[in-house]
Amino acid sequence: MHELALPLLIGLIAVALAFDFLNGLHDAANSIATVVATRLLSPVQAVLFAAFFNFAAYFLTLAVPSLHAVAETIGKGLISQDAVTPAVIFGALGGAMFWNVVTWQKGIPSSSSHALVGGLVGAGITHAGVNSVQIGGLTKTLLAIVVSPTLGMILAMMVMLASSWALRRATVRQADGRFRVLHLISSAAYSLSHGLNDAQKTMGIITVLLYSTGYLSGEFEVPHWVAISCYVAISLGTLSGGWKIIETMGSRITKLSQHQGFSASTGGSIVLFTASALGIPVSTTHTITGAIIGAGVARRTSAVRWGTASNVVVAWIITIPASAIVGAGFYALTLLF
Repeated sequence: MHELALPLLIGLIAVALAFDFLNGLHDAANSIATVVATRLLSPVQAVLFAAFFNFAAYFLTLAVPSLHAVAETIGKGLISQDAVTPAVIFGALGGAMFWNVVTWQKGIPSSSSHALVGGLVGAGITHAGVNSVQIGGLTKTLLAIVVSPTLGMILAMMVMLASSWALRRATVRQADGRFRVLHLISSAAYSLSHGLNDAQKTMGIITVLLYSTGYLSGEFEVPHWVAISCYVAISLGTLSGGWKIIETMGSRITKLSQHQGFSASTGGSIVLFTASALGIPVSTTHTITGAIIGAGVARRTSAVRWGTASNVVVAWIITIPASAIVGAGFYALTLLF
């Protein structure tokens, strides 16, 4: 157990919630890019819509507590719980927030989730060495970098094909009207799954901090006040928007129709709900990007701007190592005081 004065603990929790807010700000595009790009909702309506369903995920976890498995993976599945100290948590949050701000300013849709994973691993290794890394949890997270966007792409293509066949006898006006409704419903589901998976990463950080400082004991469990605080923080971040990234996600990769927006949101939400149930901290950014590409490819391969897509993939590859280096640097700063 590591002693930490209550004011410092409160300050570190506030930093964690600030990261959660920044996560919502940075990842707002994940939830609303398709409805904004297709003009189904205005930007203001879209962020209000997404923020509401981000927070609604809390009530879903009350009904299905097992959906909080991602928090447990972050809290004790990446770095040995014994190796977690307040300084490690500070390093992890510092690395993740720094990378988020850099990519947000550049309009690059990188992963807040993987920035946090990288920061935590970098700070943990600097503190306790490579043996502190939980290989199983890290491997699961790294595999998801490839698997989640691939599944999102495949599912979006399948939804495109299946829904095209189902409405093959409808007129263009009838089909468009139905897809507008379906797109709104699927976007709500994606915002719900986004809040569910992403807010849990900060929950895991705060909860393991409380255990490491002796404020919690027993089996690893997220307190309700921590869960509510994290859902509120990510929802407020979503309300603040992230317009540069929304532009990249919603229009630069491919031009979306209501049909494609519905297919992308549906495919992405299936991946995220499944990952949350399995306790895998996937990237909502990666998932929706893959789904948007899948929806574009289902129309025609040339509909996807592959240059933009490849730039996004490069950002995915460097996020974990870059944030790990910065996280190690922030941890090293604590040794000076």
